[in-house]
Amino acid sequence: MLTCTPKRLPRSGHAREALRRKGQFWTPDWVADFMAAYVLQDKPDRILDPAVGEGAFFRAIRRHAQRHNVNPLLFGRDIDAKVIAQAQATGLSPHDLRHVELRDFVLDPPTTLFPAIIANPPYIRHHRLPPSQKQRLREFVCQSTGLTIDARAGLHVYFLIRALQTLAPKGRLAFIVSADICEGVFAPALWQWICSRYRLDAVITFAPEAAPFPEVDTNALVLLIRNTSPAQTFIWAKCKERNSSGLAALVTNLSHKQYPGLQVYQRSLGEGLTTGLSRPPSNSISSRYTLSQFASVMRGIVTGDNDFFFMTSARAQELGIPDALLVTAVGRTRDIIGDQFTQQDLLRLENQNRPTRLLNVNGVPFDRLPKSVQKYLKSGEQKGLPAKTLIRTRNPWYRMETRKIPPILFAYLGRRSTRFIRNRAGAVPLTCLLCVYPHQASAEFLASLWAVVSDPETIQNLKKVGKSYGGGAIKVEPRALERLPLPDHLVHSTGLAQYLAPQQAEFDFNRHAPWSCAILPGDDGCIVQG
Repeated sequence: MLTCTPKRLPRSGHAREALRRKGQFWTPDWVADFMAAYVLQDKPDRILDPAVGEGAFFRAIRRHAQRHNVNPLLFGRDIDAKVIAQAQATGLSPHDLRHVELRDFVLDPPTTLFPAIIANPPYIRHHRLPPSQKQRLREFVCQSTGLTIDARAGLHVYFLIRALQTLAPKGRLAFIVSADICEGVFAPALWQWICSRYRLDAVITFAPEAAPFPEVDTNALVLLIRNTSPAQTFIWAKCKERNSSGLAALVTNLSHKQYPGLQVYQRSLGEGLTTGLSRPPSNSISSRYTLSQFASVMRGIVTGDNDFFFMTSARAQELGIPDALLVTAVGRTRDIIGDQFTQQDLLRLENQNRPTRLLNVNGVPFDRLPKSVQKYLKSGEQKGLPAKTLIRTRNPWYRMETRKIPPILFAYLGRRSTRFIRNRAGAVPLTCLLCVYPHQASAEFLASLWAVVSDPETIQNLKKVGKSYGGGAIKVEPRALERLPLPDHLVHSTGLAQYLAPQQAEFDFNRHAPWSCAILPGDDGCIVQG
């Protein structure tokens, strides 16, 4: 049996960046094996790997083909000749690779359909795609499916769409991809299209201790799909240990019984699409309460150019900007130590020459601004700030978003730093943090809410609503945070439940919140951009 030593990311930053540009993260053998077992079940005569790389799937197919009594022809695509050469070094012969072409799979697809497709498509995030390539990819999807894919979709999304279009009737597809394919803004439209045309057999996720790519900052999942009539249920599993013997049994039987090393559910398709295919089923979340019943969530301020608008007190004084045109703010999660942010922390940041003052001249006509401020704004014009993407939509260009001071902040992206923070410093956050506005103004309500959201049990529930990344990192967007389950016993033991009205009216935190202690110049409410 041929084996391949698990790849580790290169230590060199240059080498790591080269891998990221190409999206090359090699599949471990134990994952390739169960994916191969799935696509081999119907004894296909041909199998396509549209992103061959170092040939992990070809090797897995060769290992398993004999037990399935099949000898399929191996077809493949890749755009990197170097990795094809490396594939031979890992045990594949020129004969094995004779049908591998150096061609772009998505934009120059095969002309024939395949009964089995297996792949680890390149994980290239949208910001690394050249604008011309991204435009061609979006045009291909629109013309062939009628979908308008959000520009934030990575290359792996387009690979999946093209692969499904290349899958023969009754064919099987196994893809290992980043979990964001089920979580991004493009996901609802994508999965509506997929699930209305194909049968989703299974989604297999991985616990952190079983991560296929432990050194990569993204979580992976495996999609098993057939080109047959859609079904109303699918299998969802979490693999809790590497090399689990239960994986091969699961993909062969596709039943929801329990297998070694796996947590398995049979889910309705409707529930899965609503909850999120990468997340545990909603029926595993035993809570009657969510954060939305007690608080509203908004993102922090997007300045468009932190270097210009966000500064230290010393810098503001040097420029001659009066305090009346400055707002106390916090710009980085790592500037906050622990779960309390105080006036002493602000002083510490100032002593460390960290910015804490946000320029906000909203509502003051330019000709009524101090000359020093006029001069500074003109310097911004000379630097081309009015033409920047986020700034050019504002009128005037230096108009700043505003936020009421939130009593609770939320650090929404990190491994160990994802947490709620009690905002005792009276600061507004920039976009690195979320604002949590309680629905009631009393100190007692705030104390009860803080006791619930800061509890470790609630923090654990963040995994149920956040987007997952490698190494245990999660990202939680504002609307997702509002769906955060609050443990029933905590809601009752802290007295928070008593504040729930039988019918909750929408709360106007701008009108009722006592923490709105700072009146911003020309404040006309919160501006929310999608």
